[in-house]
Amino acid sequence: MARALLGASLLALGACSDDTFDTASQVGPNPNLPEPQQYLFPPMHLASIVGWKDGETPKVPQGFKVEALATGLQHPRSLYVLPNGDVLVVESKGPGVEGLKRPKDLVMGWIESLSTGGEGSGGSNRITLLRDANGDGKPETQNVFLDHLSSPFGVALVGSDLYVANTDSIMRYPYKEGETKITEPGTPLTALPGGPIDHHWTKSLVASKDGTLLYVGVGSNSNITENGIQAEKNRAAIWEVDRTTGRWRIFADGLRNPNGLSWEPESGALWTVVNERDELGPNLVPDYMTSVKDGAFYGWPYSYYGQHVDPRVMPQRPDLVAKAIPPDYALSSHVAPLGLAFYTGDSFPTQYKGGAFVGEHGSWDRGHFNGYKVVFVPFKEGKPSGKAEDFVTGFLKNDDETHGRPVGVAIDKTGALLIADDVGNTVWRVTSAPQSAQARLMDLKTSQLQESE
Repeated sequence: MARALLGASLLALGACSDDTFDTASQVGPNPNLPEPQQYLFPPMHLASIVGWKDGETPKVPQGFKVEALATGLQHPRSLYVLPNGDVLVVESKGPGVEGLKRPKDLVMGWIESLSTGGEGSGGSNRITLLRDANGDGKPETQNVFLDHLSSPFGVALVGSDLYVANTDSIMRYPYKEGETKITEPGTPLTALPGGPIDHHWTKSLVASKDGTLLYVGVGSNSNITENGIQAEKNRAAIWEVDRTTGRWRIFADGLRNPNGLSWEPESGALWTVVNERDELGPNLVPDYMTSVKDGAFYGWPYSYYGQHVDPRVMPQRPDLVAKAIPPDYALSSHVAPLGLAFYTGDSFPTQYKGGAFVGEHGSWDRGHFNGYKVVFVPFKEGKPSGKAEDFVTGFLKNDDETHGRPVGVAIDKTGALLIADDVGNTVWRVTSAPQSAQARLMDLKTSQLQESE
C-alpha cells in the first residue's frame, strides 16, 4: 500500500517540476510568489542519511575552518552557550503522538522518517554539556547535564534559574555556575500545548533582556488546519510568559512554526524564523525570518506572506486576512529554517558583525533540494541589508543522499559559530583564520566608514 501511494506522490512530483524556477528570486523582502498548485499528494524528495566518515566535514568560505566540536550525539537539535562558555547541546526526538491519519499522512510520515534517520532508541531527550576551557575546539568535558526530559528544545538562563522548554511545559531548574550536572528535580513554570497531536513539537525559548519575561514559540498542530481549528488553540504563535508567576499571553500569532527566537542586537527587536505551509506547490510558500511585533498577525492559516489568501482554509476569514502583515525577509520555499543566531562575536571579519546566521534543515517536498545549509544574512540599522549568502554547505552528498542536516546555531564565547547537525549527530564549530595586520586594518577602516554613514 505504502509503495503504491509513494508511486502516486512521485507522479505528482513529475507534474509539478521546479526545474526552471529560480529559488534565489524568493530570497529577500519581496519574494517571487508563483500561482498556487493543489494536488492529492505533495511532491516528495527526501535524502537518505549517510552520515559523516572520518575526515569528512561541511564546507565553509575561504578564510574559515570547520571542525567537529562533538560527535556521537543523539539528535542534537539546539544549542545554548552559558556565561562561563560551557555549551549545552539539546538532544531531542519527537514525542511520537498521533494525529488524524489520512492516506497522505501515512505516506508522508513513512517517508519523513527516512529523512530524519528515524527516532532511534538511544539516549536522547537530554541535555549534554561540553566544556572547552582553553577554547581550542576540543572539549575536555562531555557529559549528560540534564536527563529524562520531554522532547526538549529551547533553553534560557536567568540568574541562577535555568529554563527548559519541553514540548508540553516550561521547566525551571536551579543552576550553579561551573556545575556539570543538574540532579535536582525541575519545577513547572507553565504548561505548553502538547499532545495528543503535537504536530510541531519544538518549542523555542528566549528571555527578555531584563529577565522578567520569557518568549516561547508554539508551532501549529497541522499543515493547514486539517486536524480542525480547535486543535490550533493557542498555537501558531509566540507566547509571552511572566517568569515569576507563569502567567502568559499571546504576543504574536499567525506564525505557522516559529523557531530560533533571538534578539536583534542593534534594535533590540525580537526576531524569529518560520516554517511556512506546504502543498501549494514546490515554490510556495517561502519560509522566512521576521521581526515580531507585539499584537501582530502574520496570516496563518488564512493567508500567506501578508494577504495572499489560502483557498483551502474554510471558512475563510477576510477580517483576519485584512490584518495580516508580511514578514521582513523571505528565505525561499521549503528550506525549513530552525535556527537563528545574530553574530555578536569579535573573531569573524567585520562584515559579519550584527548579521544573522540561519540553520536551514532542508526541503522534502520539492523536486530539487532547497536548504540543507547555514546561510548568512547581513544586517544594518536593525534590518536585513542584502542577499542571504551560503556560509556552511556540503551537508548534501548528492541528489539522493545527505551527510547531515543543520538545525540550531549559536555563537560561542570565542566568537566561533556552532551548528547542531541532528542527523549527522554532530556539533560543528566554525572559526575564522587569524587575520593579517593589513586585513585587520582594512576591517577597522570599513567599520569606521560604516559608523560614519
